[in-house]
Amino acid sequence: MTGPLRTVELPTVPPLGDSYRHALTAAAAGAVSRRAGRAGRGDATTTLPDVTLSAHGVQADAERLTAYQHLLGEPGTDVLPAGFVHVLAYPVATALMVRDDFPLPLLGLVHLANRVEQRRPLRLGQELDVRSWATGLRAHRSGTQVDLVSEVAADGVTAWRGVSTYLAKGVRLAGSAGPAAEPGSVPASAHDDGSGGGSGEGSGTDEATDRRPFEPPVPTATWRLPADTGRRYAAVSGDVNPIHLWAPAARAFGFHGAIAHGMFTAARALATVGAVRGESFTWSVDFAAPVVLPTTVAVRVARSDPAAGTSSGTGTGHDLTVWDPRRRRPHLTGSVVPLPTA
Repeated sequence: MTGPLRTVELPTVPPLGDSYRHALTAAAAGAVSRRAGRAGRGDATTTLPDVTLSAHGVQADAERLTAYQHLLGEPGTDVLPAGFVHVLAYPVATALMVRDDFPLPLLGLVHLANRVEQRRPLRLGQELDVRSWATGLRAHRSGTQVDLVSEVAADGVTAWRGVSTYLAKGVRLAGSAGPAAEPGSVPASAHDDGSGGGSGEGSGTDEATDRRPFEPPVPTATWRLPADTGRRYAAVSGDVNPIHLWAPAARAFGFHGAIAHGMFTAARALATVGAVRGESFTWSVDFAAPVVLPTTVAVRVARSDPAAGTSSGTGTGHDLTVWDPRRRRPHLTGSVVPLPTA
């Protein structure tokens, strides 16, 4: 993809349910074509859509915001949590991923990482402009990676920017030499977003491929996550990906049971940081093993330790870790770091 992207205006924000139905239809048609020998398996083109999808006048619904705040543990104010802004932007990014010229299948995409820059607060009642585009199509040792970038603006000023990194496991770029790892890429560790988007968070297999040992820190909390966690988050986010809702659907995609949305886990950890994060900050998470429901996870949300070489390096940020206390493997690692004031 070269040159500037052309902007395509969406008349309305497409519901996520419609996008997932489109993806299911495309997946079924692709399976039929492969069985008939009419299409290669596991090859992706090397180009991305040369468009930016744009939606104007997007507004948060007050009841939905309240339900989100209650579920995630955010305070009941008119400020939109950074995770809720992701909820508002995600349908536009998903509409891009179900276009016919998007080279990777939505169903089966694995959410590897999320990077958010919250530049200033957004509030209930504001009309928001959302734009999304794809970039960075590249080889990964397990398939193909891509970044979905979304920006949310109010009054003509970008207030929120998110970059979600996804992996299509087993899908090779056309002409790719093979499974060499992308330098600096996020390692895939165990099967499963998110969140968020596609079929889950993590890598998509049940065995760790990243051999660096994980040393669980001292927990600051435990979360008991019941079997309906995915359905409850879907009700406030609109993300009705079936792997998060029902165990049989999740097993059809190779998971042991329904899995929590990665962005639920990430947003709940962000809420735990609380108001000390400030009004502008960066929020980064890497997803590892999926959270199979129901379960209890261990959590540590604590100030960064500069001496330990953590992500902020200043002691003013917070490190986030969510892990399986029985199997001693991580679900999520990340950080929240305040942005410098102007």
